[in-house]
Amino acid sequence: MKNKRMLSLILAIAMILCLTACGGSSEPADDGKYTVGVIQLITHDALDAATDGFVAALEEELGKENVTIDIQNAAGSPDTCATVANTFVQQKVDLIMANATPALQAAYNATTEIPILGTSVTEYGVALSLDNFTGTVGGNVSGTSDLASLDDQAQMIIDLVPDAKVVGMLYCASEANSDYQVKKVTEYLTAKGLTCKNYEFSDSNDVTTVTQKAAAECDAIYIPTDNTAAACAETIYGAMGNNKKPIIAGESGICGGCGIATLSISYYDLGYTTGKMAVKILKGEADIAEMAIEYAPQATKKYNADICADLGIDTKALEDAGYVALD
Repeated sequence: MKNKRMLSLILAIAMILCLTACGGSSEPADDGKYTVGVIQLITHDALDAATDGFVAALEEELGKENVTIDIQNAAGSPDTCATVANTFVQQKVDLIMANATPALQAAYNATTEIPILGTSVTEYGVALSLDNFTGTVGGNVSGTSDLASLDDQAQMIIDLVPDAKVVGMLYCASEANSDYQVKKVTEYLTAKGLTCKNYEFSDSNDVTTVTQKAAAECDAIYIPTDNTAAACAETIYGAMGNNKKPIIAGESGICGGCGIATLSISYYDLGYTTGKMAVKILKGEADIAEMAIEYAPQATKKYNADICADLGIDTKALEDAGYVALD
């Protein structure tokens, strides 16, 4: 009898342990609360809008009460990006959003474990020195690209400045994505018979001198999506003085400060798309290693009415060609 009672007790305990284990395994691994670190390279309209869109998506999908978003601005310093990235790794945040290429590079070098989503990054293969990049980074990295068609941008120069023979490429030498865009635009324009000359500045300290030289030697200027140029856009326009030349810009923030036209995407929408990707990762609904880089759904030809008027460019003709005024 004692043996039967002992056997029954053992079986009962085993059943309780089994039920407890099964019940525990059905619960989520987390409590539905997330901490996300954001590294933004610098303050300017495009990057600000991307961060705003990212935050909006997270808060809408997860609830403001369930997500803590730590936004850190690196004030244009890649070294500060690295410091922030390492801090986020030490804090064991659930996900890092890297806004702009130097921010992405810093996060990429800081961790192989925490999911990283980039945004406002033009070309991931170039940014991360990836061989044979086909659209998916793999590992713990994915994100969104702000690349609009470079062939279309190059054609805008031909269409809007038809008498141009020499086009200056004005950009920051330390931004790998700028160099990539310039090479592609140069290939297109050279094939069309135009001459392209590079005008590289190292940072905001020499942008005025380099711009003055470009304005003196060229008929038109192209500026790619370049973070340093974006922060110095008004300085660039002022630096040309009485020798102003039409500038085609890679994004609307630069165009608003110094350009006549751009092929514009919505950086808010781009950031929002990045936020939607983050939600899937945080909820365990997607594997970041398999997530392809996503792009803005559309690009719009826009013109800067004030600068067009200053240069005597007919905005009615631009509107007839499908351009719309910058907001």
